[in-house]
Amino acid sequence: MILSREEERVLSGEEGEARAKAMEILCAVGKIYGADGLLPVSSAQVSGVSYKTIGDAGLEFLADFAAKGAKAAVPSFLNPAGMDRENWKAMGVPPAFAEKQLEILRAYGKMGVSATCTCAPYLIGIRPRLGEHVAWSESNAISFANSMLGARTNRESGVTALASAITGKTPNFGLHLDENRKAGLIVEVDAEMGRMTDFGALGLIAGREAKDRIPAFEGIPRKPASEDRMKSLGAAMAASGSVALYYAKGITPEWRLAGEPGKLESIAVTKRELEEEKAKMSSADSVELVTIGCPHASLSEVREVAGRVKGKKLKVSLWVCTSRETKAEAEKLKYVKAIEEAGGLVVADTCMVVAPLEEMGYKRTGVNSGKAASYLPSFCGQKVRFSDVEELL
Repeated sequence: MILSREEERVLSGEEGEARAKAMEILCAVGKIYGADGLLPVSSAQVSGVSYKTIGDAGLEFLADFAAKGAKAAVPSFLNPAGMDRENWKAMGVPPAFAEKQLEILRAYGKMGVSATCTCAPYLIGIRPRLGEHVAWSESNAISFANSMLGARTNRESGVTALASAITGKTPNFGLHLDENRKAGLIVEVDAEMGRMTDFGALGLIAGREAKDRIPAFEGIPRKPASEDRMKSLGAAMAASGSVALYYAKGITPEWRLAGEPGKLESIAVTKRELEEEKAKMSSADSVELVTIGCPHASLSEVREVAGRVKGKKLKVSLWVCTSRETKAEAEKLKYVKAIEEAGGLVVADTCMVVAPLEEMGYKRTGVNSGKAASYLPSFCGQKVRFSDVEELL
């Protein structure tokens, strides 16, 4: 790799031990993947926030980095934590877990990483422009940035994203390069796509077929393809495969193919496949907890839930997971009040996947998210009901 003089100074330790370590991490990754050098990024989004996923070893790593004086050099923000940092008691989070989680957030805070604690930063105004280079690590945020916004980021780990936050750089390889942003699989959609679970099921199917290739969708109707549904599609593909970028004709700002359309591998997905996928992902007939917001719920999704439960009383627990900024807007519009009066919670900073559900006694969870339906059985030991909001509620 060819480094600038400034980058060489950082690597040699002239700007402190923490920046040198961060640069060492990025150079090692760059060499592995054949990068010719580093390029500047405008922001970093850091995963590895929940105590459930990183444990004591991760906490020690972060505390050590913070003690060495690490500071973010570009705007940097966090993925969801394992709990609502202001309302964890109402969620039923064990105090021992909460104490460790707060330590993690304090360590990131010392490094100047903003405690946004959302997996959907693009819903709170953090939206890189077409062609803009970033270093993001949450799988659905990566997918949305690359696909719906046309920005450029690889699938960063929590460690490499933190290293990019500290240095303001990332290795120049992978999806930062034009030649690696070409679709190798055509997905022909031959089904009505009205429901959120249609998009989640389509993502699960396409992700398994694509694996680490870039899929290009033809036939997704533009009208129901809202940002909420497209984020669900991308999140599911990132969960079932390793898809960090997709194209949808007439919807995404870019459309790049690796060859002539008729010569590329293609698959067709019909309504039957979608319904079979939904049935396959459901293992629970009844649920103890319904969770909406994976990725984090937008204001319109919070509004939908509020409208459906207003004036009623819930028989099971309900979490609507969202960002703190979206929750504040929902409070102004009385959506939070309607949900809480029905017996539910609007929880910020966290989601069902990274929360300690099994420690909290839950075993059967209802979701409208393909990503959550894919992750909850293995990550949280849950039986899952995969259905749309109206059916779950």
